[in-house]
Amino acid sequence: MSEQRRRRIRLEISREASRLFWEQGVAATSGDQIAEAAGLSTRTIWRHFRSKESCAEPIILQGVEWEMAALRRWKPERSLDDHLADEMSRYGRDADGAELADAALAMKMIALSNREPALRTAWLMACDQVERELAGIIAGRLDLPADDIRVQVHAAAASGALRVVNEEIGDALLSCADARQFAYAHQLLAQAVRSATGGAVGDAATT
Repeated sequence: MSEQRRRRIRLEISREASRLFWEQGVAATSGDQIAEAAGLSTRTIWRHFRSKESCAEPIILQGVEWEMAALRRWKPERSLDDHLADEMSRYGRDADGAELADAALAMKMIALSNREPALRTAWLMACDQVERELAGIIAGRLDLPADDIRVQVHAAAASGALRVVNEEIGDALLSCADARQFAYAHQLLAQAVRSATGGAVGDAATT
């Protein structure tokens, strides 16, 4: 099986498992139900995932992939506020229905992770990937090695701040809060990073 096909199958299983987790809870969802929803055998489910809870990992990772991709495109001469404003505008304009549906499902799994410890593990694994991505980005902006302790501390603080803000926004939206209150989410995210790093990261880099 090619890696591309393997990823596609894992993502489709993850979509169906996540829908079931949200609709009926993790405890009430069985591997057999996930397999039936995905149109696969139960043996195939366990060939791709170590447990039913781990089935949520691909959709949660899908949910942070946009954030990581946006951070990779952050140019030194731009502030994080301005960059994220443009990235969010582009995403809203260009994202297709499947991408938006995956993002909404990921948000649900992140919200559900607050009361499902096994799903919390999947969410924290995704946050760890964001932290690793941030370390490389911060190292470049500060002209320091990626393994420098200052870079590592800034990356850990920034990723933690992003995690909290993402959880707060997700919980609010899933509680039917008015989405218009998050029209300036880019500023909220940028300010979280700036505050968490003591102002070292967030502004345009100076020459």
